[in-house]
Amino acid sequence: MADKNGITWGIAPIGWRNDDIPSIGKDNNLQQLLSDIVVAGFEGTEVGGFFPGPDKLNYELRLRNLHIAGQWFSSFIIRDGIEKASEAFEKHCQFLKAVGAHVAVVSEQTYSIQQMDDKNIFTEKPHFTDAEWDKVCEGLNHYGEIAAKYDIKVAYHHHMGTGIQTKEEVDRLMANTDPNLVGLLYDTGHIYVSDGDYMDLLDSYIDRIVHVHFKDVRKDKERDSREKGLTFQEAFLNGMFTVPGDGDLDFVPVYKKLVDNGYKGWIVIEAEQDPDKANPLEMALKARKYIDENLLN
Repeated sequence: MADKNGITWGIAPIGWRNDDIPSIGKDNNLQQLLSDIVVAGFEGTEVGGFFPGPDKLNYELRLRNLHIAGQWFSSFIIRDGIEKASEAFEKHCQFLKAVGAHVAVVSEQTYSIQQMDDKNIFTEKPHFTDAEWDKVCEGLNHYGEIAAKYDIKVAYHHHMGTGIQTKEEVDRLMANTDPNLVGLLYDTGHIYVSDGDYMDLLDSYIDRIVHVHFKDVRKDKERDSREKGLTFQEAFLNGMFTVPGDGDLDFVPVYKKLVDNGYKGWIVIEAEQDPDKANPLEMALKARKYIDENLLN
């Protein structure tokens, strides 16, 4: 059920288990995750890599009256070409439709360093050529056409360590894609770590935002990770990201901007953390408390 402003709150499975490092949180199963989400007072989640097929997943969701907001899609338009990439994306949309989701979280992963163990996440991000930019934008528009058949929206996720990370790169993406076909996933933590600011992107593309991730940042851990030249995985294991209320970002102006501009979609709490260091249920409860006391009061 949406809050008083029509926004639905979820929390991502990445606090319980990490798709990039399967050993992290491997003892946390689907039932534990979903039950913790209920205890913490959230309405749903996004699909994790360890989730089962639609029938089993829908059964577990129904038992707890939970819903799926969306799922990450690793896009390889540059590497594989539009036709092959689109075939994979259509299968993704079919799965989303089967679990009642309406958002495909898309990130172009060609050249991505987010899973590499030898790349400084702060200084070694990839960059697309002009021809590659044209191909990505054309491919994303085609994704949007495919998604529309399934009543799904494309939410492009600007992400650390990828070719579309910075505000400048999002500017180019937004300028060269059809607003009716390609929307933006706004992620507070990723844009802050990238650019040192998280309001400018929100202000610029409030009308393109179709999905939101609230990710907090511990600035001291970010500074430490940056000084050490850590990889993406090392940085989040170092505690750079956390849930709202546990870090240093102020989500009040973000939420107000979304509400004032009539945003009615999901806000998903997402924080890559090691569950052995940051108890997932404790973190979820902390985030819920922050939301209730600071955003919904």
